[in-house]
Amino acid sequence: MILLGLDPGLQRTGWGVIASDGVRLGHLANGVVATNPKQALAERLVTLYDGLVEVVSRFEPDEACVEETFVNRNFASALKLGQARGIALLVPAHRGLPVAEYAPNLVKKSVVGAGHADKSQIDAMVRMLLPGCNPAGPDAADALAVAICHAHHAWTGRRIAAAAR
Repeated sequence: MILLGLDPGLQRTGWGVIASDGVRLGHLANGVVATNPKQALAERLVTLYDGLVEVVSRFEPDEACVEETFVNRNFASALKLGQARGIALLVPAHRGLPVAEYAPNLVKKSVVGAGHADKSQIDAMVRMLLPGCNPAGPDAADALAVAICHAHHAWTGRRIAAAAR
C-alpha cells in the first residue's frame, strides 16, 4: 500500500510517501511545497493545490493522512493555516482517496513514543524507521511521521476488523 502523509502549512506543506506492507515500511519520496509569503493568500493556496496535485499524480497513493492543526491563539494565523489544511484534505479526497486525520500528539507518540517530542526527535526516528531516508526538512519529516502513524494504525485496524469477522 502506498501512503501519502501531509503536514499542512501555508508557508510550507510537508509531504512524504511511504510503502506499507503489514508492519514493513519503506521510504519512497518526500518534500515540501513552499509558497511565497509576498503573494496574495489565494495565489499561495493555488501553489499548494498545484504542488499537492503533482505529488498525488506522480506517486498515485492508495490512502492519504493529514496532521490535524494545533489551534493557535492568533486567530488570523489559525484561519490561514486552516485554509492550507483544507487544500491538504481536498486534493487527495478529490482523487477519491480515503483521508485519515491524526492529532500531532498521537503522531509523536506513534513514532517517537512521547506525545511532546521535538522536531529533532521526530527526524531521528523517521530516519531510523525508514532506513536511507533523508527528509527534506522538518516539515517533510513530520509528513513522513504522519504516514508512519497511519501505517501502524491502519494495519492494526485491519487486523482487528479481520479478527472480528
